[in-house]
Amino acid sequence: MEGKAAPSLIIGAPASGSGKTTLTLAILRALHNLGHSVSSYKIGPDYIDPVFHRRASNHTCYNIDPWAMSSQTITDMFFELLKNKDIAIGEGVMGLFDGAQNGSGSTADVSVAHNIPIVLVVDAKGQAASVAALLTGFNTYREDVTIAGVIFNKVGGPGHVRLLREAAEKVGLPLLGCIPKSDLLALDHRHLGLVQARETVELEKFLDAAAGLISTHIDLLALFKLARPVANITDNPFTALSPIGQHIAVAEDDAFSFIYPHVLEGWKNAGAALSFFSPLDDEAPSKEADAIFLPGGYPELHCEKLGNNSQFKKAMTLAAASGAKIYGECGGFMTLGDILIDKEGHQHQMLGLLPVTTSFAEPKLHLGYRNARLKKDSFLGPDNTLFKAHEFHYAHMTETSAQSALFDISNARDENLGTVGAISGNVAGSFIHLIDKAQT
Repeated sequence: MEGKAAPSLIIGAPASGSGKTTLTLAILRALHNLGHSVSSYKIGPDYIDPVFHRRASNHTCYNIDPWAMSSQTITDMFFELLKNKDIAIGEGVMGLFDGAQNGSGSTADVSVAHNIPIVLVVDAKGQAASVAALLTGFNTYREDVTIAGVIFNKVGGPGHVRLLREAAEKVGLPLLGCIPKSDLLALDHRHLGLVQARETVELEKFLDAAAGLISTHIDLLALFKLARPVANITDNPFTALSPIGQHIAVAEDDAFSFIYPHVLEGWKNAGAALSFFSPLDDEAPSKEADAIFLPGGYPELHCEKLGNNSQFKKAMTLAAASGAKIYGECGGFMTLGDILIDKEGHQHQMLGLLPVTTSFAEPKLHLGYRNARLKKDSFLGPDNTLFKAHEFHYAHMTETSAQSALFDISNARDENLGTVGAISGNVAGSFIHLIDKAQT
């Protein structure tokens, strides 16, 4: 490997809601402010947290997904993450040992596969000496997992700190810091989740304030020294998904922003050129593009404007008629359809390039990993090509043509979930987000 390869550690937690995202952001910004070149990765399927990571560190954050990505894709991506950096900080998904429905793909699995130590973030609110039992359990549950240190979050006064320190000492885990309860870290509840970094006006102010707080309460030098060289990496350009064209115009704005960076980088690694346009600003895709990608996002929040943006709509219609390959995921799929019904039941005319109507009028959560198999030859691949994917949306199709379905899908337990999506000539889309081709 040419250049310097960064060591790494992973910020994990016993459960979701422990504060690992906020603390990861604060640590990234603190290290960046100290002059370190720091990269990051988010374990599992997530489109929003990685953008916050990028703002905190000033480097692209990639998803590392051991269920949905092949081992080759991950080892190749780690090379890109680590080269010429001082340290790479990973953020875990859910609880440390939680993964897909079949039990695979946890933060612990990534740690073991690549020899990366875990720093455990524990919400200490309402706990004192009893936290020793929790630490003992996580420290001994899997002998192949290395928990290198612990950070307590939402800590009270000096007495609470003393009891927590004694608990960590009993278990033999280094205590890296105790973070007090503070409004400076309240962004976790106000803005993370379904609000994007690009919509968070005071994000820079928050990141610097959070970095200042944790710099006072965490031993950053001790944390830095816990990072280890990453095992099982390869010096190869990664390509998870084959490019859908030679020049791909990608929609990117507040309505279309759920984009996995590894997909775009993989397309470029495979030789595709990329350009970007904003449907919300009534922009047309590049006339040079032979393919157009409408990613997921929040078109339902902007459907009236999208429906009235004549230049965007006309350009998309002309592109479809001229044979450009057009692909939409989730929000992009809804935009390609005939009608989008908002949560109040109002109908909005969309692009009309796919024979579907989608609705938010009766929201229902669809969430989970998906195996997606193409039902017919298309620009996504030959018939029966199998992809690993993820689904996360509240809308549903109210009208479609069964003959036009794009994928047969199953969940992580390989239980059949029927068909999804639609394809009409050179236009295709579905609610699921493709992550990688399945290993053969």
